Amino acid sequence: MAEFIKLPVGIENFEKIRRDGFYYVDKTGLIEQLLNNWGEVNLFTRPRRFGKTLNMSMFKCFFEIGTDQSLFEGLYISKNKALCDAYMGKYPVISISLKGVNADSYENARSLLKRIVMEEAKMHRIIMSGNRLDDIDKAEYMSLVTGDMGEDTLVYSMKTLTALLEKYYEKKVIVLIDAYDVPLAKANENGYYDQMVLLVRNLFENVLKTNSSLKFAVLTGCLRVAKESIFTGLNNFKTNSILDEEYDETFGFVDDEVKEMLHYYGQDTHYETVKEWYDGYRFGKADVYCPWDVINYCDAHRRNPMLPPENYWTNTSGNDVLKHFIESAGAAKGLAKTDLERLVNGEIVEKDIREDLTYNELYASMDNLWSTLFMAGYLTHKDRVDTKRFRLAVPNREIRNIITEQVLALFKQNVEKDDQRP
Repeated sequence: MAEFIKLPVGIENFEKIRRDGFYYVDKTGLIEQLLNNWGEVNLFTRPRRFGKTLNMSMFKCFFEIGTDQSLFEGLYISKNKALCDAYMGKYPVISISLKGVNADSYENARSLLKRIVMEEAKMHRIIMSGNRLDDIDKAEYMSLVTGDMGEDTLVYSMKTLTALLEKYYEKKVIVLIDAYDVPLAKANENGYYDQMVLLVRNLFENVLKTNSSLKFAVLTGCLRVAKESIFTGLNNFKTNSILDEEYDETFGFVDDEVKEMLHYYGQDTHYETVKEWYDGYRFGKADVYCPWDVINYCDAHRRNPMLPPENYWTNTSGNDVLKHFIESAGAAKGLAKTDLERLVNGEIVEKDIREDLTYNELYASMDNLWSTLFMAGYLTHKDRVDTKRFRLAVPNREIRNIITEQVLALFKQNVEKDDQRP
């Protein structure tokens, strides 16, 4: 059997992919776009499993002081020598992921957030060496790495760390926050949303607003939370969503990238199947495949070319959005079911889309639920009717199967429950 480059199934660490010789679809053009378009605080929202975490890992590897520049050899960004000379390995970077803030109570969630900040602060312990920080600075640093961090210290923790890093390196600091909205989603599910909003708002406001130590920041999430909810007063804030044309090919795989991968692994004849099952998402003006699906499909079919396609995307997490859709349909259940059946049959429906919902509004109305299904990746847009109204469709066969198997089954269960009531 011919030797092929390994496929990075479930690997979201850029350094590991490059150093250990995994197949990598080059998205380093995102670095150039980010710097050329320039925003002091940048939020990217995409559905789950579209490469957000890997791109954030790429940012860290590129900008961080002491980086191994060989990781970028042969990639698109290496051709821009002036940009690489100015930015590669030149800045202190704070990089955290909030994916792990999944708790059943506010107290436990706050403890998890403290742990994340503490572990990141420990990664910068080099600043305690030498005399660049005075005794007061060092005491502040120690308050970030001890287990008894109070809430007042927590909400200022990232701003404090940026100030200490700037003083030590004499460079402004880049801040990366992956999965910024996970704590809000989990808080909404478990009944402590208002408390978590206040905590996250204070943490973000301190590090992102009027912070003289900040070079720029990048955040990623699945949903765009209303600015007045979390990002109050951030005039330096730029959002890029699935509706925006900028960066529309930087998350997910485009057609040429999929064809190249299939060709490399000897799966050219699988192209139409992969396109039918995993293509169809529309970000800006780009047609995009879910990278998680394509990588898993290629990996499975290297071992057994005769395997049928699978719903890889739905296996990565629950489908709570779909359950809420059914449970919240209420009097509109018949209409909602009709619209879903039309979508499953390949038709298009027109709906108003709101991108600026808060998590406690997602399931408040049927209009909000359609917006949630769209932003979460269960629906995609074909075109825009007017400012807020879009023509929506199911993106591909995988999502069609999910809706058919799970949503319509849930409708049936709810109807049966209604029939059994006296």
